[in-house]
Amino acid sequence: MRILIRIVASALALAVATAAVPGIELTTASVESKVLTLIAVALIFGVVNGILKPIVKTVGCAFYVLTLGLIALVVNALLLWLTSYLAGDLKLPFHITGFWPAFWGAIIVGVVGWLLSVLVRDRDGKHEAR
Repeated sequence: MRILIRIVASALALAVATAAVPGIELTTASVESKVLTLIAVALIFGVVNGILKPIVKTVGCAFYVLTLGLIALVVNALLLWLTSYLAGDLKLPFHITGFWPAFWGAIIVGVVGWLLSVLVRDRDGKHEAR
């Protein structure tokens, strides 16, 4: 059940980023198609983050220390941009036009995802950790 909640939260965060950032495009007409596309992109984003982010953090540990963690913003943007590329390969109508829309979109996805995780509580009444 937690996985479904995280996927829906990521899809909602991607929807906010799509609405707020001009370079993030969701080119489909029906609401049902938009929802399904956002859920599929959220799944792709979760897999990309789950596989690549720990590797990048481990390999680039020195950069995280040197930049006081600010490199994480760039890494998140690149992972979101990669998600857009993979979604295009799967013929999903989701596209990010460049680095800067991916950068701002990653910030929005991170903040909205964090806010949603704060609102969702687990069985013990504690906030679900990400």
